[in-house]
Amino acid sequence: MHAQIVLFDGFDPLDVIAPYEVLYAGGTASGGAVSVELVSAEGPRVVVSGTGGLALQAAAALDPGRAGLVLVPGASGRVGEPGETPDLEAGTGQQKQDDLVPVLLGRTLNTELPALLRAAMHNPQVTVGAVCGGSLVLAMAGLLEGRHATTHHMGLDMLDATGVHAVHARVVDDGDLVTGAGVTSGLDLGLYLLEREVGPRIAHAVEELFAHERRGTVWRPEGPVPSGL
Repeated sequence: MHAQIVLFDGFDPLDVIAPYEVLYAGGTASGGAVSVELVSAEGPRVVVSGTGGLALQAAAALDPGRAGLVLVPGASGRVGEPGETPDLEAGTGQQKQDDLVPVLLGRTLNTELPALLRAAMHNPQVTVGAVCGGSLVLAMAGLLEGRHATTHHMGLDMLDATGVHAVHARVVDDGDLVTGAGVTSGLDLGLYLLEREVGPRIAHAVEELFAHERRGTVWRPEGPVPSGL
């Protein structure tokens, strides 16, 4: 499995680094069955996160035709005050460290990223994943209507408003769409993808290496619907 983790201006570093390290370690533990790289819609470039100016290098352009995994992180910025309305059109100015998270996410709509993600989601050989606000990036681009997904608990209402079946779970598996909730869920998402795609022994070895135990049950749209709870 080859994983392309997407960088965009204002991304959240932990959303990227947590699954990157998990998948990279999975590749080492499996003798190269997993490879991972950082990409952007624009191609190789230095991409500045929303956390203190921390930057990462995208090594290549996102290739939606390449089989494997495409993973979209969320953004890191200011949460905002109750009732504060973000200006999603404010995408032409220079990024500021106090930008609202919805603004940073919304600015991705003014790039080539939505078209590339749409192509990836239409590729039967690609699984699309998202951590935290990455689900909102996909949803705002109109790519998740009718699908099951999760995001940070503060964004679940917004996710639901886009026509997504928002699920309050740490990891949601909707087939070729696998999403994680808050930022640390990137660890759990990466481990679950290793288990699903490579095997539980590899996932367990990485879990032990990182001294991290996954939390909660991975939600899937299967089985009887709960009642009486």
